[in-house]
Amino acid sequence: MEATRPFRLMFAILILAASFAGFSAPARAATPAEQYITDNVQTGLTILSNKALTKDQRKAQFQSFLLGLTDINAIAEYTLGQYRRTASPGDLGTFNDAFKDYALAVYQTYFNKFSGQTLQVTSSYALAPDESIVKTIMIDPKKANDPKPLQVNFRVASLNGRLAVIDFSVAGVWLREMERSEFTSFLGQHNGDIATLNASLIKKTKTIK
Repeated sequence: MEATRPFRLMFAILILAASFAGFSAPARAATPAEQYITDNVQTGLTILSNKALTKDQRKAQFQSFLLGLTDINAIAEYTLGQYRRTASPGDLGTFNDAFKDYALAVYQTYFNKFSGQTLQVTSSYALAPDESIVKTIMIDPKKANDPKPLQVNFRVASLNGRLAVIDFSVAGVWLREMERSEFTSFLGQHNGDIATLNASLIKKTKTIK
């Protein structure tokens, strides 16, 4: 598995997380999925701007916020592709934990490096009765007249009666699909051994921390 591509993917997601601080609410009536994103963005803003918190407290609260916003286990298991069906419960549980720790380690490293960008909801559409795509654009104050702002989309699903983000896209590149390609390629080169993939993710996480 190429080491840099997962980092690039997580780096892109961090732009999303950090950009929450300037998220613009839709001017029109919001759909439930749009409102869900907007409401949670306000929570992220409060955490990132709370100067009464120590750095460690802010990290811990922001981590909890991200875990509440996304269904990280659903994302993690999707990325295993066909290998998820043959994984032992133990390996699958370890993978979910390793994936979560890896993603959050990258979030914590980079989220404070971005400021000033805003996201503006432009539209949304339903993929199914319980799943929608919320479309946004990123507004960079340094490029106020940019005719082609970065497109950032959220895939929001109703899971067990609650909404959750199950995928992100940046400039048309979707998180789950890219990670799935990376991980299944790695597993294909290692006889489908998820334990080896787990060890690789754990090692990367330790390096980041």
